[in-house]
Amino acid sequence: MSGRAKLLLIGVAIVVVIILVLSSTYKVKEYEQAILLQFGEPRKVINATDVREPGLYVKTPFVQNVEYFDKRILDFDAPAEEVILGDQKRLVVDSFIRYRITNPLLFFQTVGSEGIARSRLGAILNAATRQVLGTVELITVLSGERAQLMRFILDQVNRQSASFGVDVVDVRIRRADLPVENSQAVYRRMQTERDREAKEYRAQGDEASQRIRSRADKERTILLANAKRESEIARGQGDALAVKIFADAFGQDEDFFGFYRSMQAYGVALGAEDTTLVLSPDSEFFRFFGRIYENDEGAATR
Repeated sequence: MSGRAKLLLIGVAIVVVIILVLSSTYKVKEYEQAILLQFGEPRKVINATDVREPGLYVKTPFVQNVEYFDKRILDFDAPAEEVILGDQKRLVVDSFIRYRITNPLLFFQTVGSEGIARSRLGAILNAATRQVLGTVELITVLSGERAQLMRFILDQVNRQSASFGVDVVDVRIRRADLPVENSQAVYRRMQTERDREAKEYRAQGDEASQRIRSRADKERTILLANAKRESEIARGQGDALAVKIFADAFGQDEDFFGFYRSMQAYGVALGAEDTTLVLSPDSEFFRFFGRIYENDEGAATR
């Protein structure tokens, strides 16, 4: 046999050995769990108790194969479903669950894959949600009692999902909304109610405003009346004092008082340049002019 043929045989042998080594070993990662199958049948379960660290394991090549499953907590978002509550109100519930595969052998035997498991979990979650929420009213779902409802749903989902090796860790309602048509009706009713409250508040404001204006007008009228009364009293007192002063002055010297009043009358009557008076010479209005004239004549005679 030539050297070239020997090298070829050695190369083929090495390749066969590598294939045999790769086919006879498998690796389990730290976040995985696996089941060993022989001709498609489960033979052994590699679970979290047996494998806590990443490791390399041996299997029979071409006879046995390995199925891997995640041992971490997995999430599943269920599609939103419309639920009828205990008070016959409709609610669109959007929920999700967190679960973990605790028995990979049972999981593989009952559901086979995570896709089928999610489908079954969605159906179980939907049924449990309808059963629990169908006994309560809308106000309970929207209140702080929702956590208690979630625990009821979680217990029911766990009881049913345990049959295929799954432990549901948590169930939550992400959103709980009214259907679109109901939401529009509720929004219209809320808008009508707010309009009614706004009109009521405006009417109360107008009433309070009118009451304040009326009270202010009343106080203004009272203040003006009191001020006018006090001014009239002061004016009357001033007039009375003026009359008293005039009377006292008149009583002291009647001739001088008459003269003073006549001079005031002359100043008013004859003060303007275009004033024309046609009076009799012996008129009482000019009595002081007559006296002055008589006094001048008597002085001239003397």
